[in-house]
Amino acid sequence: MFDTMTVTKAVGALCGAFLIFLLGKWAAEATYHVGAGHGDGEEHAQGYVIDTGASEAAEAEPEVSFEEVFAAADAGSGERVFGKCRACHKLEDGANAAGPHLYGLVGRPIASVDGFNYSSALADLPGDWAPEELSAFLESPKGYAPGTAMSFNGLPKIEDRANLIAYLATIGG
Repeated sequence: MFDTMTVTKAVGALCGAFLIFLLGKWAAEATYHVGAGHGDGEEHAQGYVIDTGASEAAEAEPEVSFEEVFAAADAGSGERVFGKCRACHKLEDGANAAGPHLYGLVGRPIASVDGFNYSSALADLPGDWAPEELSAFLESPKGYAPGTAMSFNGLPKIEDRANLIAYLATIGG
């Protein structure tokens, strides 16, 4: 079926293709190299510079307190944000899912839902779910309570957290 000449041609074709790819790689690196010299001591000038403004000191936005944002929070927008929570939490009293129900959450003691098995990270926390505490928790659950079983990454936008907490405050209580 295969004689030695056919095998020799196939191996030669593979070696030739490999050689072409290596030469192409070498030519591309030599043509499009953007590093600081090719190791031969030459300095190369940059062709053009695009100003991104990164060199200027970035003006920090004035930090707004959570209380101010929460005072202007919109519960309707918070209902839309709750869509991210819906997979694991329910709003009906006593209806636990993967997470505890959120009925009457704002102001109730932390880890206080009967029949839900909280992780020790949350069960050991003192206090109530005040809006400020909820905001800190929702920003980064694993940062607020290291070891929590809650796998949610958090809500980085303070407006989203405030709107969600305003919505949850309207549920039960």
